[in-house]
Amino acid sequence: MASSITEKLKNIGPGALVAAGFVGPGTVTTCTVSGASYGYTMLWALLFATVATIIFQEMAARVGIVTQEGLGENIRDRISHPVLKWIAIVIVIIAIFIGNTAYETGNITGGILGIQAVVNAPMIPIVIVLGVLAFAAMWVGSYKLVEKILTGIVIFMGLVFLITAFASPVDWGAVVAGLFTPSLPEGQAGAKGILTAVGLIGTTIVPYNLFLHASGASERFKDPEQIADARFDCVLSIGLGGIISMAILVCAAANMHAAGITVTNGKDMAVALQPLLGNWATVLIGIGLLAAGFSSAITAPLSAAYAVNGVLGWGKTLKDLKFKVVWIIVLVAGCLMAVLLGKSPTELILVAQAANAILLPIMAFFVMYVANGKSLGKWRNHAFSNICGVIFICITLFMCWRNMSSFLTTLQTLIGA
Repeated sequence: MASSITEKLKNIGPGALVAAGFVGPGTVTTCTVSGASYGYTMLWALLFATVATIIFQEMAARVGIVTQEGLGENIRDRISHPVLKWIAIVIVIIAIFIGNTAYETGNITGGILGIQAVVNAPMIPIVIVLGVLAFAAMWVGSYKLVEKILTGIVIFMGLVFLITAFASPVDWGAVVAGLFTPSLPEGQAGAKGILTAVGLIGTTIVPYNLFLHASGASERFKDPEQIADARFDCVLSIGLGGIISMAILVCAAANMHAAGITVTNGKDMAVALQPLLGNWATVLIGIGLLAAGFSSAITAPLSAAYAVNGVLGWGKTLKDLKFKVVWIIVLVAGCLMAVLLGKSPTELILVAQAANAILLPIMAFFVMYVANGKSLGKWRNHAFSNICGVIFICITLFMCWRNMSSFLTTLQTLIGA
């Protein structure tokens, strides 16, 4: 029986969590850098990423609802051959650890940018404080209220960007062209342009969100007949998240690109909001980046723990020792990377998002593989989902291949800085 719109709205949840997860410091930074550097020309990458996110997150949610298990458990159960199973498990674990460590590095760096936008504080003490607070929140398991408050601040910041976009001198013709005409800068700016485009994809389609969505959907929806409600939640929530990401880019393009402003810190990002907030823009950016960075600094390690414990068949409670070991490794690695490579924070965040995009095709393949399982019956993937999924994987692989030299060059620069 089909749910009414009111019932569908009441079931908004797992998709909203995914949207709140990707509208973090990486998104704010990467979208701002893109708009300030290239105007509206990269909007197509965000549109592509938003549509792809909806497609793959819907697959993950559907798998979770039908099987009432997480994505990690499904990957483990779906492959019967013992050797192939362990190869798949190792690949998933490596991808999750690398991806979530990169994302955690961006989260901690985002928190640093937020604090330094308001107060001129040294980096290392900020990392120690953020790391200790995130550790304490996860160790005692009392982070839910804090996470809701921080997520509320991030959503508020996103809505401010959306309003500011309409209050800014936007070239709407260029916006339409940027959305539907894929292009990349030529010449010297081309290498940085492809890195930025890949970063926009990596900051939107977050690998750990696939695991988070499958588990969240399995808890929220107990009947496969509710898949339509889950799909509505997915399209509406992630669609709005994508629109907010686009609004951030548009604000930066309208208010920073023509002025030739280069984004190197949080104060530079605040220029995008000055038409609406004036001098208060720096304060909101600072608080918003800190809230987004800290909330994501909790979510990313926990998501890694859920994914790794799920695929290995271990316990998945917050009090389980193995569970704690996984998130501790990700948290500590993210803090260390932020300190070692954080001399160029906006560059570091851009590289972190690009690293996620490079790992995306691996996770996308496993989601498609599980979503085509016979155990899903009539809810397994249809041809449309498979065709869209294959197209996405191929395009992302091509862009990552084109991006590799720029990615490695920028990473070497950060290491040598």
